[in-house]
Amino acid sequence: MQTQDKQQAITLLNRIMELELAGVVRYTHYALMIYGYNRIPIVSWLTEQGDEGLLHARRAGELITHFGGHPSLGIGPLLETHQHDIGAILRESLEHEQAALATYYELLELAQGKSVLLEEYARELIAAEELHAGEVNKMLRKPGDIAEFDG
Repeated sequence: MQTQDKQQAITLLNRIMELELAGVVRYTHYALMIYGYNRIPIVSWLTEQGDEGLLHARRAGELITHFGGHPSLGIGPLLETHQHDIGAILRESLEHEQAALATYYELLELAQGKSVLLEEYARELIAAEELHAGEVNKMLRKPGDIAEFDG
């Protein structure tokens, strides 16, 4: 990989790391704000998402240092809407996941034909994020609805 491409990859990996760390904060906050009869399984799911985000952030950081870069101490955007019903939380989650997914796609485009390591990493994380977004989309549907949730 040429120097300019490495620098672009490091920039994207830092953005990914920041987005994933923002996800950790979001999911931790969301898990604390769930009330009602279904609290236990929802809190468990949100906590798992936060744990997965931390793992994804660490992986991005490892790749940053692999390519000679410096991992960011920043964190992605945090949105506090003060709306804590499950639907609002899931819609915010879906929006956040779509931003992360777009960044993984940018990384894949940059890496194609230049770094198998980054290509495989990007593909793996794109698949994971698409599955996660699909889960959130299904949770946003009304029982019996088959069509995708479209906002």
